[in-house]
Amino acid sequence: MATTIDAPRSAPVHPNRRFNIEKWGWIYMRVSGVVLVVLIFGHLFINLVAGDGVRQIDFAFIAGKYATPFWQIWDVLMLWLALIHGSNGMRTITNDYVVHPTANRLTKYALVAATAVLIVLGTLVVFTFDPCPANGLAANLPDFCKAVR
Repeated sequence: MATTIDAPRSAPVHPNRRFNIEKWGWIYMRVSGVVLVVLIFGHLFINLVAGDGVRQIDFAFIAGKYATPFWQIWDVLMLWLALIHGSNGMRTITNDYVVHPTANRLTKYALVAATAVLIVLGTLVVFTFDPCPANGLAANLPDFCKAVR
């Protein structure tokens, strides 16, 4: 009686599954990485090189930036892309090193929860930032706040 040796089996293919999370995670990492390079170097240039350099960064500088929708969108986009990029990388590390199925699933749930909380809190900070707080010292406030008072 002859025995046959089966070829090693790859991961099972689910015929009803059309969304391959690994493929889209891989694509996201490449695209978001390129966009993040532009966003981060633009952020660093404006904050550290342009104008007076690092000496210009104070409450008034940030208040002036967040008074315009352009910088709000820039920073929120950078925040979202960086957090999702990092959590996707952690998901990959979890898949590689956390071998117990329950621990793997719980670790990924915790990762999603932490990412969601940080995204919500960061977005709220950017869009609800008050550049002219009622209790702020006049010397620390930007010039346009003095006109409001």
